[in-house]
Amino acid sequence: MNMLINGEWVDTKEGNKRDIINPADGSIIDTVPQATEKDVLNAIEFAQLAKNKMAEMPAFRRAAILFECADEMEKRKEQLANLLARENGKPIRQTREEIAAAIRIFRGFAEESKRLFGKSMSLDMIPGMERHFAFTLRRPVGVVAAIVPFNYPVELYAHKVAAALAAGNAVIVKPPSDCPLTLLKVAEILENTGLPQGAHQMITGAGAVVGELLARSPGVNLISLTGSTNVGRRISLIASETLKRVHLELGGNDATIVCKDADIERAAEAVVLGRLARGNGQICCAVKRVFVDETICEEFLHILVEKTKKLIVGDPLDEKTDVGPLITESAAISVEKSINDAVEAGAEVCFGGKRNGAFIEPTVLNNISFQSPIMEEEVFGPIAPVTSFKTLEEAVFYVNGSKYGLQSSVFTSNLETAMNMVYKLEAGGVIINWSSAVRVENLPFGGIKLSGHGRESIPETLMDMTDQKSVILYNALSVFNDKNGVQK
Repeated sequence: MNMLINGEWVDTKEGNKRDIINPADGSIIDTVPQATEKDVLNAIEFAQLAKNKMAEMPAFRRAAILFECADEMEKRKEQLANLLARENGKPIRQTREEIAAAIRIFRGFAEESKRLFGKSMSLDMIPGMERHFAFTLRRPVGVVAAIVPFNYPVELYAHKVAAALAAGNAVIVKPPSDCPLTLLKVAEILENTGLPQGAHQMITGAGAVVGELLARSPGVNLISLTGSTNVGRRISLIASETLKRVHLELGGNDATIVCKDADIERAAEAVVLGRLARGNGQICCAVKRVFVDETICEEFLHILVEKTKKLIVGDPLDEKTDVGPLITESAAISVEKSINDAVEAGAEVCFGGKRNGAFIEPTVLNNISFQSPIMEEEVFGPIAPVTSFKTLEEAVFYVNGSKYGLQSSVFTSNLETAMNMVYKLEAGGVIINWSSAVRVENLPFGGIKLSGHGRESIPETLMDMTDQKSVILYNALSVFNDKNGVQK
């Protein structure tokens, strides 16, 4: 497949290509161009022209375009889900859910695009300003660059692109290098909705070329990135040269605390679904550290292992599969090394732990120290490291000691405990009695510390992709009296 620049599906002049590999069997699905700096600069130049056309487009028309895209995605949802499963490795049942979420997000932003309201006010609260009237309005920022990750590419593309277009911006998309094909198919759909030429472009290629040039260019007004903390640091540094706005949703090392009064069965189920059997363990807000009260830890581990044993690892296109391959074999090798390093440091493998190509067995680890690397770093794979704690204060201390702060979860039947944890835990979100791997499109999502800054949701993202403009109508009023009580 080719990339989309200024309404045309083009190759790069140098002809460099990247094979897109099915991680389940190693077969080549397709190839995509590897963009050069010139390709990126051309796209930015075209976006500069398109942003004016987008800014002139009325809200009802922007909404109609997003609705049309969502409707067409609905018609092709099985085709899109199948392609996503093949290039990404997530089981087909989960890719269907992702496509459905993206459709909802497009429709949500379509509706929200018609609610970009300002506010109005008289200025009579300030002496001498009583004859003036003011109002605010919201205008698009201009050109948005959306850098999309591999783990939930279609859903996160929708959060960024539908928001940018709903707000009246032009948008340039850098899809994930390892699985860009489904997004290119969605781009085909969007291109046929009547958008101005160049208002939506998609450039395939290396992040060091495409992403960094988008971040550096003064022709880009906002960068929206979901990715690793290291990439976020690099993009932030480059973007600071032009003081452009940067939204970062980065890595996480999300903790789950299981209190002694918790529903252990439910807690174990949440760890399985929130880490081992969703996204093949490659979710930024997945459960990555499990802290269990020492009085129930043995029972919890037994239940967790029994549930893990029931997971089916296999072909992502098989309806029965729970866990597919990681995005690449090299990613699986990295996860395997994390497991082996933990075992060498004294951890016990309660179940799993083996690698087969790009597949990693769902793995439960125990006897891990709080300071173990597998408890401190983000490991992107189906691993559940479990450790016990003596007091809640101890658990909170180690949870908050992380350099990350995306989401967390707490299992308890005590409302007071739950609410105290909500206030004490340092994270962008706290889930009570379920997994941390929860994201709802109309609820603010994002982290603190090295997990990034800013929040994504249907209302918040739209506001962030617009600028607020204040307007004063000078001497527009004559209804207020002056200080002597004489009406002017």
